[in-house]
Amino acid sequence: MTQTLKEIADHVAASLASHLVESTVIHGQLVITVKRDAIAPVLTFLRDDPRCLFKLLSDLCGVDYPDRPERFEVVYNLLSLKLNQRIRVKVTTDEENAVPSVTSVYSAAGWFEREAWDLFGIYFSDHPDLRRLLTDYGFEGHPLRKDFPLTGYVEVRYDEEQKRVVYEPVRLKQEFRSFDFVSPWEGMNHVLPGDEKAEVKEAGK
Repeated sequence: MTQTLKEIADHVAASLASHLVESTVIHGQLVITVKRDAIAPVLTFLRDDPRCLFKLLSDLCGVDYPDRPERFEVVYNLLSLKLNQRIRVKVTTDEENAVPSVTSVYSAAGWFEREAWDLFGIYFSDHPDLRRLLTDYGFEGHPLRKDFPLTGYVEVRYDEEQKRVVYEPVRLKQEFRSFDFVSPWEGMNHVLPGDEKAEVKEAGK
C-alpha cells in the first residue's frame, strides 16, 4: 500500500465512521462498503473533501448475488485526478428497497442508474427520469439477473403480413439439447471430408 493510499484510507475511515460498513484494500485500490441511505452524503464528502477530491464518477454498475439476503450490490468507481487515486464504493440492496439516486452529486450517474435499473431491476429513488435504457420499452424482466433465462421470455421478428415488428414467446428449435463440452479434436467420432483418402496404417507397420 502506498503512503498516499494509506493516508486516504485512514482519513476516510475516521471521517465516515458512522456510515462505514467495511473498508479494505484490494489490488492497490481502496474499497469501502457504506450504508445504503448514506450513499449521497458519502459521495459528496469524497468529491469535496480536500484530502480526497474524487471529482470523477467513472462508472456505476450493479452486481447480482442471488444467494444473499440483499442480492444486489451497487458499485461506484471514483477517480481523483488530483491524487491519481481510485476508490470503489459499494452499497447493498434487494428488489424491494430503493437506493438513493446520486444524480445531484454526479450528473453522470443519470444514465448509469438507468442502466442498472434496466438490466438488474435496482430501483433508485428520486431519479429524475428512471426508465429503460438498453432494452425496449415493452421488455419484461431484467436480463443481467442470474435467474433470468438465457433465451429470454420473448423473441422479436418482423411480420410481413402485419408490416410491423411483433413479439412472440420463445420457441426453442430443439426440444432437447445435449452439450458434452468435449474438444472437437478429442470428441470426433467420424471421418472428416477428405480424410477418407488418407492411408490408414496398420498397427506395428
